[in-house]
Amino acid sequence: MSSQDAPQPPQPTTTHAEWGAGNPHLKVSRDGERFEFALDAESVRIGSAEGNELRLADTDPVHAEILHDDQDEYVLTLHGAGEMNANSGAAETGAPERSEILRTGASFTAGPWRLVFGREEFADHGRPYGGRTGGELSDQPPQPARPDYSEGETRESDGARSPEGEGLEVKDG
Repeated sequence: MSSQDAPQPPQPTTTHAEWGAGNPHLKVSRDGERFEFALDAESVRIGSAEGNELRLADTDPVHAEILHDDQDEYVLTLHGAGEMNANSGAAETGAPERSEILRTGASFTAGPWRLVFGREEFADHGRPYGGRTGGELSDQPPQPARPDYSEGETRESDGARSPEGEGLEVKDG
């Protein structure tokens, strides 16, 4: 049997899934109360005020906001007191100082509530080349640049979007 006929190992893929794919959601808990909240809007305000997409008692009127940005990332901005377990500066998004790009497992607090972000691994952009399938904790090759998610999507923020760089991007795992 020649080397061309030999079975080839599966090739890992990128994490550039369709826009909003991967069931992005928050697991919300307080004392004995628990529920899941789907992140299916472009902007989700979290707090006690009427009109918020996610209303939580005992929080500031608008305690936090999650924006689904032009790069298909979910960016948290914490307006009220609370803790974040990830990078508190999302500089590459242009977001305010108390902001972070949410990755699966990222958590934050709002009053007595604990919120944990989740998204299926194939769509979580912080997991290059399919996450564990692609060699987690080893040297990972750069993956192709993200697709232009604005095609087929009508977004108010498209006009303010900076042009995408060419070439390849490397994300922290």
